Amino acid sequence: MTDTPNLALPYILPSQAQKHVTHNEAIRALDCLVQLAVESRSLAAPPASPAEGSRYLVAAAAATGDWSGHSEEIAAFQDGTWMFYEPREGWIAWVADDHELAIYSAGAWAAFTSGGGGGGSGGDPDGITELDDLAHLGINATADTTNRLALKSPASLFDNEGAGHQQKINKHAAGDTASVLYQTNYSGRAEMGLAGDDDFHFKVSPDGATWYEALKIDRNSGKLSFPSLGGPRETLTADRTYYVRADGSDSNTGRANTFGGAFLTIQKAYDVIASTLDLGGFKVAISIGAGTFAGGLLVAQPWSGGGSIIVTGAGSSTIISTTNKDAISNTSSLPGAMLVQNMTLQTTTGGGGLVNYGVGTINFGGITFGACATYHAAAIGGSAVVQAVANYSITGGAISHLFAATGGSVFVEGLTLTLTGTPAFVSAFARALSLGAIIADGLTFSGAATGARYAVLLNAIINTVTGNVNYFPGNSAGSAASGGQYA
Repeated sequence: MTDTPNLALPYILPSQAQKHVTHNEAIRALDCLVQLAVESRSLAAPPASPAEGSRYLVAAAAATGDWSGHSEEIAAFQDGTWMFYEPREGWIAWVADDHELAIYSAGAWAAFTSGGGGGGSGGDPDGITELDDLAHLGINATADTTNRLALKSPASLFDNEGAGHQQKINKHAAGDTASVLYQTNYSGRAEMGLAGDDDFHFKVSPDGATWYEALKIDRNSGKLSFPSLGGPRETLTADRTYYVRADGSDSNTGRANTFGGAFLTIQKAYDVIASTLDLGGFKVAISIGAGTFAGGLLVAQPWSGGGSIIVTGAGSSTIISTTNKDAISNTSSLPGAMLVQNMTLQTTTGGGGLVNYGVGTINFGGITFGACATYHAAAIGGSAVVQAVANYSITGGAISHLFAATGGSVFVEGLTLTLTGTPAFVSAFARALSLGAIIADGLTFSGAATGARYAVLLNAIINTVTGNVNYFPGNSAGSAASGGQYA
């Protein structure tokens, strides 16, 4: 062996002449390689006036001039000429013009910021800056373009410097998410933060796909709500409108009359009102755009806080068309007035147009009643009231147009009813039974219908004030039986 294994320093052989030459060669190599600090690693050609002893890492690009053929080697200007030394795997050099450490690995020099190692700022051990603008960083883990900082360890510590400490998560816009996600085997199980808006949310998931929101803190008021439980409620301080459109989505908020803001179904709009709001005496409108809506509306739970609900369409082009169920109905105890207006109601197979089975009053006006499987407007139950408050139209038939039973009351007074196409009524235009009451005075009818004009029985009442037996539309006489009164 004539050279040392690591630095390739020449040995002085026993029989060698001019041993000083070999000794000086080794000294020269040591002078270059020990405490290796180079001027630059970006040059592919030697500088014009190098200083004696200056060292360079020859750039990876094709070297030229005296450096030709020595790319990635260490070039040292010694005794007025260039000497070259081949680096070994893992050698480290300080690069002065870049203020960084470079490491030789896999046949190339790489800065600490992209290949590993360490760096400083102008030699200041407390001013390390070479970690700025890393593409990603993995600590005992592999980082990627999504998880650009990856850490695998039993714990992590963010300590103070003698005072407080803040951890900050910043998002670009209100609609983005800034949150902390807790996972099991890389599948989300809990999340807290600004999730999709600027309110603070707490959510959980059984599988990483379906999420349930447990808590929400309103950013404007600090009020806490429990979305999964439906409370506490938001108390209104002004009237409010929710929008329903044929191109909407029930995942929207319902607060904007756009495809990205409106609900798709009337039921969703009402359920949001009933489960999340305290009306505080104010009015809430459900504004329905043009189109056909097959879902209808069932008021199965009352809203809170009094006030009133208005369900309003865009006119006859807003069509509520249901199959085997009522278009709009109530089975709850209404805490205030409810108004249904400016739309077409129609049903097939079963169900009525506007039916109140519960407690309270449903007012209506501007309605176009199309063909319905049972009744157009009905009140069924001792405290159920249906009342017309504006002129309306009839374009389709039903079992009866007006129906009152079991103590329910229907009021239609002083209005004009326009019939188109001679609709047919199977039982009678107006029908009351079992203590039901229909109060229908001062009406003007435009158009004609077929079927009996009225039917009243079982101690029910139909009151027209005049008692004119030809008062209601129809082509056959009405009837009163079993204690029923027509007056």
